[in-house]
Amino acid sequence: MDKFRMIFQFLQSNQESFMNGICGIMALASAQMYSAFDFNCPCLPGYNAAYSAGILLAPPLVLFLLGLVMNNNVSMLAEEWKRPPGRRAKDPAVLRYMFCSMAQRALIAPVVWVAVTLLDGKCFLCAFCTAVPVTVLGNGSLAPGLSPPELARLLARVPCPDIYDGDWLLAREVAVRYLRCISQALGWSFVLLTTLLAFVVRSVRPCFTQAAFLKSKYWSHYIDIERKLFDETCTEHAKAFAKVCIQQFFEAMNHDLELGHAHGALATAPAGSAAPAPPEGAEEEREKLRGITDQGAVNRLLTSWHKCKPPLRLGQEEPPPVGNGWAGGGPRPPRKEVAAYFSRV
Repeated sequence: MDKFRMIFQFLQSNQESFMNGICGIMALASAQMYSAFDFNCPCLPGYNAAYSAGILLAPPLVLFLLGLVMNNNVSMLAEEWKRPPGRRAKDPAVLRYMFCSMAQRALIAPVVWVAVTLLDGKCFLCAFCTAVPVTVLGNGSLAPGLSPPELARLLARVPCPDIYDGDWLLAREVAVRYLRCISQALGWSFVLLTTLLAFVVRSVRPCFTQAAFLKSKYWSHYIDIERKLFDETCTEHAKAFAKVCIQQFFEAMNHDLELGHAHGALATAPAGSAAPAPPEGAEEEREKLRGITDQGAVNRLLTSWHKCKPPLRLGQEEPPPVGNGWAGGGPRPPRKEVAAYFSRV
């Protein structure tokens, strides 16, 4: 159990490594999904291309959206994008950096699916079987005797060996080898291009815009850490709030139960008895509340954090105002009281 706890803490502290591992697992899962997928070409002229396009494009889109959903930074990006500027301006470069980092990881599984699909060749064979040059690969002298619809209907059955009956015009093995050769060439070209693009994005781009890259990376990490610390502080405050609230409830119930025995207790209690001491840790829990001791103050604080985050200038921050009132973040400033006296002289 301790080993699992250590692994979980390591993954939490190394979110980038964790997300890379998730993307690798999704890439392997996409390849395994394709190997387990039962590809059945309809072998009809009007449906082969649509079926192949769906197999080639729909699963990568689903995998890309899953990659974005499984990334914890999606909500952080949406929150940073939609929040009011307040006293902290939004930097579009940071938002672009965050989105590009998520998109790069989310694209791994779709790229693997497209590459495996092209290298396998079944999808390409089903889509372009009607475009095989019969005059070059088959018996070209018999091709003019067939009308275009009949020729398309005959060639559309090439992916289906059980129903193909056009060996007299074009050997099925020749057409399959021809189309799979083209598909594998496109697959390896796709792998090469994506690898080169990833190399350029990950290695070459920071060399030309190093200062902007470091700034975007720093503030992206800052936003992530700030959100985690705010969540931890809210969790700590909620625990202290709940603990003090429950203690007050039990003390109030105990006081109500003792009201019926008040006369007997006063008669038997010694003259110099002191009041019961507060439970241990009560003062510490109240310090964790940081002066936020009611539901309205908590709601105002959370609204103020969303609408008007503090500026990024340490040592110069002031408690953010909410309307005409006090946000509740710290000791309340002293009030000035004015007393008027009237004389009847």
